[in-house]
Amino acid sequence: MLPTTQGAGHAEPQAGLRGLLDLLDRGAPAEEFARPAARAREAGASTEDLAVLEEATDVALRIHHTLGTHRRREAELTALFDTASDLAALRDPDAVLRAIVRRAKLLLGTDVTYLSLNDETAGDTYMRVTDGSVAAAFQQLRLGMGEGLGGLVAQTARPYVTHDYQQDPRFHHTDAIDSAVLQEGLRAILGVPLRLGSRVIGVLYAADRAAREFATEEIVLLSSLADHAAIAIDGARLLEETRAALVDLNAATETIRAHSRAMRRAEQAHDQLTDLVLRGGGADEVADGIAALLDGGALIHDADGVELARTGTDPLPPPAPAVAASRASGRAVPQDGTWVCAVLAGPELLGSIALTGRPELADTDRRLFERASIVTALLLLLRRSVAETEDRVRGELLGDLLAPSGDPAGLTGRARRLGVRLDRPHGVFVAHSESAPRPRLLAAAHRAARTHSGLAGLHHDNVVIVTPALTPGADAADIAAALGQTVGAPVTVGAAGPATGPAGLPAAHAEALRCLSALRALGHTGHGAALADLGFVGLLIGEQADLGGYVRATLGPLLDYDAERGTELVRTLEAYFGQDRSLTRAKTALHVHVNTVVQRLERVARLLGDDWNTPARTLEIQLALRLHRLTPPG
Repeated sequence: MLPTTQGAGHAEPQAGLRGLLDLLDRGAPAEEFARPAARAREAGASTEDLAVLEEATDVALRIHHTLGTHRRREAELTALFDTASDLAALRDPDAVLRAIVRRAKLLLGTDVTYLSLNDETAGDTYMRVTDGSVAAAFQQLRLGMGEGLGGLVAQTARPYVTHDYQQDPRFHHTDAIDSAVLQEGLRAILGVPLRLGSRVIGVLYAADRAAREFATEEIVLLSSLADHAAIAIDGARLLEETRAALVDLNAATETIRAHSRAMRRAEQAHDQLTDLVLRGGGADEVADGIAALLDGGALIHDADGVELARTGTDPLPPPAPAVAASRASGRAVPQDGTWVCAVLAGPELLGSIALTGRPELADTDRRLFERASIVTALLLLLRRSVAETEDRVRGELLGDLLAPSGDPAGLTGRARRLGVRLDRPHGVFVAHSESAPRPRLLAAAHRAARTHSGLAGLHHDNVVIVTPALTPGADAADIAAALGQTVGAPVTVGAAGPATGPAGLPAAHAEALRCLSALRALGHTGHGAALADLGFVGLLIGEQADLGGYVRATLGPLLDYDAERGTELVRTLEAYFGQDRSLTRAKTALHVHVNTVVQRLERVARLLGDDWNTPARTLEIQLALRLHRLTPPG
């Protein structure tokens, strides 16, 4: 019986050892490892066998714990690997952030997980995404560096943990943070930094609404997740930046293509307009081209604001402020719905172009319009070169015509080739301005002469114009006004003529000079007249006094009135002046009532003008009355 009993006693420890191995193999819970020893004790195992079995149980529990740790670590590593794979597959930054906090919540089994990102500009960290949060104030929280648990983690780049945040004195508590944490009901909080190298970009948190001690393994696990998360966040950021860069690159490429198309269009337009000018096209053709290219109305003005061409729009004087602004900037400028561009040759202003009907102008069209100004500059320079050559030829002809001697037939032929018909009556006009530069006045004279199929030039330092004229005095007034407006200063013009053929022009020129001198001496600056318009002064300085013409010019309305009505206005004036302008003595000399004299003088005022009785006019009228008595009738 003893061997049997002894064999049975030894069998229990062996069965217990096999049971422990089975438990380890099955991964049974730790509490089941005490059962083999308990069964052996119940079976009456010896103290020695029980000691062996209990020692084996302790070893098995340690092995069980080690295996459990390895399994948990393996699960954590697997979870981290899966997390890294999942994060790597995400492309949207927001999706990456949501995945991080969701995976942290699953791994640590906490009530709430959340993530804050650092704001380098504001110098704080702000709540970016949460999982499990219910308080709006908590979800919108911002923490200054060093404030609260998260601010301290963001500032120090070290993990911090607390089992009861509100009671933990290690942290810098603020009303805003404590209130938000209280509304969320959080107590235990673990925060780890999101690091990229040495730079902290944010904080990853896990928190419970009950007190909890976070194990070292959990801190390490969340830190590992944070490391993966930081890389994923940075990768998503870089990907987003790459996408944005690609979008910008595509936009830039399209901009370059559009710019290239615009440049080609501008070059084609420039070539088209340039070819038009070089083929002899004028301002009208250039204006038509600009209007067609830019789908608007176009105007071209010279430097004096004179319209050279217009198409598709009403007349519009060039706005001086816009021209000045364009000249200063070198760009086309808008004003009141019209685009204006100065036409320049270096610093010299040649004129301007204007575009109407296009209040809004894209940059490409604006540059095309500016290119049109370059072509217009070429046109105006060519026009000026041609005009200067033609003006020089015309000026030379004018000098020969005003010389005392010359070949009349040859001069007439030369004039005809320039479009000037000397067989028709022409007036000679000498212009002078005290303030306008002579070259500017000469240029204006050339323009006026070309307009009227005449000649202009300098002769003995005087600006002279010869144009067709039947009434040089009246024409002189018009020319003085036109030249004055062009040069922006008063211009005085003395006139003579009309003269037909080359022979009469030198004498007419001499008379026009005397007339100009008289106008200046009399203070008639800015006026134009012939000697016949100067009254008795014209008689005194004229070479051939036209007495009848003077009488007619001075007393013509009275003579006609007397002839038509049989009145005696002229005789009344003679009596009035003969009696030293005394109404009483005049009525006695005329044998009429004084009221009759008054009525006749009122009629004289209506016919001759209210100033007839001024000293200057009375001198002219009395001289005309005396000449009238000396001049034979008819």
